[in-house]
Amino acid sequence: MNIQEQIKKYIDSQPESKRADIEALHESILLSLPNCKLWFLDGKDDKGKIVSNPNIGYGLQTIKYADGKTKEFYQIGISANTTGISVYIMGIEDKKYLPETYGKTIGKASVTGYCIKFRTLKDISMDTLATAIRDGFKQTE
Repeated sequence: MNIQEQIKKYIDSQPESKRADIEALHESILLSLPNCKLWFLDGKDDKGKIVSNPNIGYGLQTIKYADGKTKEFYQIGISANTTGISVYIMGIEDKKYLPETYGKTIGKASVTGYCIKFRTLKDISMDTLATAIRDGFKQTE
């Protein structure tokens, strides 16, 4: 199964209300970042143990670890969680940037150093989320 098929299967597996929001978010990101690399992480480690929720990823960056090792990873990720949806904006070095820049204007969402978590798309400003995604993408190009 290719990445697009895995993403479609993941979106289709969500409850109806969440499925519509994730599908809309996926389409919005693809419109904003049309030629980005797509990822699908099933949430399992090398031994098949579930270690996280599945994630759809967009873009490509090289993460550098303290020990000097590097790893290719996505720049933007989305994932369904038990209470809603998480949008991960990876690689922004200043962990106060997202909450200080977007926390007050995004709507009913929890904003941390790399994650914007909300119940449904109607609870947030899609324009603000799209700006945060494009901003995060530019910072890690």
